[in-house]
Order: sequence, then C-alpha cells, then structure tokens
Amino acid sequence: MSRNGKRTGVNRAGKTALGVLLTGLMLFPVYWMLNVSLTRPQDLRKSPPDLFPVHGTLAGYRTVLDEQLPYLGTSLVIGLGTVALTVALSAPAGYALAKLRPRGGGILTFVLLAAQMIPGIIMAMGFYAIYLQLGLLQSVPGLIVADSTLAVPFAVLIFTAFMSGIPDELLQAARTDGAGPWRTFRSIVLPMSRNAVVTVSLFAFLWSWSDFVFASTLVNGGAREPITLGIYHYIGNNNQEWNAIMATAVVASLPAAVILVLAQRYVAAGVTAGAVKD
Repeated sequence: MSRNGKRTGVNRAGKTALGVLLTGLMLFPVYWMLNVSLTRPQDLRKSPPDLFPVHGTLAGYRTVLDEQLPYLGTSLVIGLGTVALTVALSAPAGYALAKLRPRGGGILTFVLLAAQMIPGIIMAMGFYAIYLQLGLLQSVPGLIVADSTLAVPFAVLIFTAFMSGIPDELLQAARTDGAGPWRTFRSIVLPMSRNAVVTVSLFAFLWSWSDFVFASTLVNGGAREPITLGIYHYIGNNNQEWNAIMATAVVASLPAAVILVLAQRYVAAGVTAGAVKD
C-alpha cells in the first residue's frame, strides 16, 4: 500500500473514531435517562452514581402503566389532531403560493417567516385571553388549535418549496382536461407531495407531543392533560420521583423515536425539496 493510501486510511479511521465519540456524547443523556429509570429510589442519591443499574427495578415503569397511560392517550389525540389540522390548512396554502401565485404572496411568505420568531409564551398568553372568553380553556380542541399555530407557518413554507418543483406541464394538462384548481390540487399535486406531507406531519406531531408552554398555560389542572404535564406532576417541593420521571420520559420518547426512524427517508426528501434548481 502506498504512503498516500495509508494516510487516507488513517484519516478515515480518525474521522470514524471522532464521529463515534461525538455520537456517544450526544446519546449519553438518553442512556442516563434509561439508567435512572431502572435505578432503585434509595440508590438515586449515591455518590458517585452507578453507571449501570446494578440493582435494577421496573418500579418506575409500573408507575407509568398505573398512572401515565391517560396522559399518553391525551398526547396521542392532541398530536394526531394537530397533524390533521396542520396539513389541512398548510397544504392548500402552499399550493396557492407555489402555483396560483396570488397577489401579495411575497408579503404572506414574509409574515410566515416572522410568525416563527414570536416567542411561544407570548402566543400562549394571547390564547389564554381568547380561550377565557370562548370557554375553551382546559380543552383538547383548544390545545390542538394552539399547537397548530407553531406548525402551520413552517408547514406552509415546506409545502411551497416542494410544490414549486412540480412541473407546470402536469397542471396545464389537468386544466386542459377540465380540472379546476381544487381538483388539480387534490388529484395531482397532493399525491405527488407525499414527502412533504410526511415531513410536515412528523414535525407537527413532534411539536405537539413535546409542548409544555401551551399545555401548562391552557389545560393545566384540567381533566385531560398531555404527557408533558403528567411528567411535571412528579416534581414537587418535597417529592421528586426521578425513576418514575425518567421511566415516563423513556416511554414518551418511544413513539417519536419510532416515527422518526420510519419516516427519515421522506423527511430528508421533504426538507431539501426546492433547494436545488434544475
């Protein structure tokens, strides 16, 4: 093997080792969450702490099954509702901006960008004042609408970028066959935008699943609270059930992790759509 070949092999091995090290550092909090979830309460304050659950226990997970399933069910309903509302609003809006080019479309795009810069707590206070008048506090539909406001601006931009790459000739052929804008969108544009739909759905679900600001402001103390508030109820001035907290966090992370792994191919295609012009 030539000297250049050896040097290339060493560089490649060094980059691989560095990548493994950085990946391990980033995933260590996930491992520690799993470790603490299996640790007995009396071992949680050991110094130094156990790097492995030497005397492992499933008490935290039994607590999840006994107490947290209603919260998980509520989060699932909120997540799916947010996905449905976000796609229903943002897909037609993205189609209009990409292909129908309405007057003032550039201004609307700027407004969507600016909307993503508004702090969530400010929006939560606004929703609280509105919901107080409408009687929507502590309601699942109210939280779905609030969570959708985080996802819709981003979703419209994703759909606009993706649908801009759909050839105009296809839409012109549909119009020639007598299809109107809505029929063209429903029969041609939307089926071709599968990657964008999956991307938007995933991000909308993750935002609603992990939301705490809107949940603690709009439904705190209600009959149906999401899992973020379910975890928060374990933390008090005199009681901190860390193994139950971490077990709940592990269980709550599984749906998002599974969905992300299954949809990563579509997400990559959906996010990069429109970035390269032919």
